[in-house]
Amino acid sequence: MSDVKPAAKREVFGSRFAFIAAAIGMAVGTGNIWRFPRDVHAWGGGAFLLAVVVANLVWAIPILMAESYMGSKARLGTVGAFRDFVGRRFTWMGGFMAVVTIAIMFYYSVVCGWAIRYFVYAVTGRFEQGITVDETTGIWEGFIDNGAQTVLFHAIAIGLVGFIVYRGLKRGFEAVLKIVVPALFVMLTILAIRALTLDGAAEGLRYLFVPEWDLLGNAELWLQAFAQMAFSTGAGWGLYLTYCVYMRRREDFALNATAIVAGNHLASLLAGIAVICTVFAVGGVALADEATGAGNEGLTFIYLAALFGDMPGGTYFFAPLFFLVLALAGVSSLIAMVELAARNVVDLGMRRERAVPLIALVAFLVGIPAALNLDYLSNQDNVWGIGLLISMLFVAIAMMKYGLEEVRREMNADSDFGVGAWWTLLIRIFPVMFAILFGWFLYQSVTEPGNAWWDPFDTFSLAAMVVQWVVVAAILLVLNNALARRVSHGPLTASGVGRERQIGR
Repeated sequence: MSDVKPAAKREVFGSRFAFIAAAIGMAVGTGNIWRFPRDVHAWGGGAFLLAVVVANLVWAIPILMAESYMGSKARLGTVGAFRDFVGRRFTWMGGFMAVVTIAIMFYYSVVCGWAIRYFVYAVTGRFEQGITVDETTGIWEGFIDNGAQTVLFHAIAIGLVGFIVYRGLKRGFEAVLKIVVPALFVMLTILAIRALTLDGAAEGLRYLFVPEWDLLGNAELWLQAFAQMAFSTGAGWGLYLTYCVYMRRREDFALNATAIVAGNHLASLLAGIAVICTVFAVGGVALADEATGAGNEGLTFIYLAALFGDMPGGTYFFAPLFFLVLALAGVSSLIAMVELAARNVVDLGMRRERAVPLIALVAFLVGIPAALNLDYLSNQDNVWGIGLLISMLFVAIAMMKYGLEEVRREMNADSDFGVGAWWTLLIRIFPVMFAILFGWFLYQSVTEPGNAWWDPFDTFSLAAMVVQWVVVAAILLVLNNALARRVSHGPLTASGVGRERQIGR
């Protein structure tokens, strides 16, 4: 007999503010701090920004609303939610979503460890006045090549987050996130204001917000904007679905999703101002091109680390503040990932007190290869980052199979902000948008010069992704019936509501 508590007795967020803060913390991660500024610079500045706004409206908000509905009605993690919404034969879809996000968790804790290590570097004054790019390159290479350090800080990150999640909702992640997330925005605002006061920052600001209108005719810019949105907002990760298990009975699905996307976008804008204006002001256009072309790690840990040494107050105030922001953003997202894993394991019958330490231990052990090998980490980031698009597609399929108009009607019954036919339309055409974006990705993978797309052992190859996706899907298909039987019943099925939907599926 399962020892899972009945859904009626499960903890819920104490207020809408606490729920929204946690959900924004789920969405705001390291990608907002380092990926967004790099992508904005690489893909046309203001034009790219407009494309991201459109992507948020037509993709992120509808999918987050769907996840919210699934989590709040099923009161189960991704595995149980898909079983109850789509049918027992499709339980594996929820398992696939969980595996994708948990696989990201394994290396994401390594990245959080990097941020924590650089916060320690900054606090101790390592990025002193006059430090050069060559010197910060040496610091980065010295750290990343030191396996003992990368594994240690990986352990610190997953251990800290594991402790927070172990304490549950009220004493754990709600208590932490309703303080950390507002503090994160305060610190981002301070960094943005400081960047704006630097001589030469106006050029960076102009690049960020003044669009070159002709670039909006570039199809690749739009595809990159949709990709950035997919990786940034948390849509399709199952994280928002998981937090909505603890959502209070009456919440506004559309308004909450919009607030989360807006908060995430604001964090990205503040980070973009802080990073791009700093790079333009201190290094000029040439250095901006060089820094953003160095990848996420190069921009953050090499170029920005060097630029802080050239800023008044940079060494002992703005450098520690920036890397603290990076660490907190990473930790807030990592909390959601560990909770997703914990929620699914608890649904399978294990007590939280045993589940969370086990998850933290497994995350530490499985994350060690990523901590020791940057190519392996890059491979996993590529495989499971693209895999999120498949998870999003599954959410849209779940809504269409359950009944879009029925979902919309029930959303409106619980919402002050009306959910119109626009939501139904956007979910219906989601498979088309997915096919365009995913098809573009496949085309790029096959046609890019020098890309050995057929080699499963190549870091960024198409074959490396497909092989791992197929293996995971095959295992989950074999385990499908066992998972469907094992997962506890939430109110959607335990009360008899919706049980007819599962018959014959």
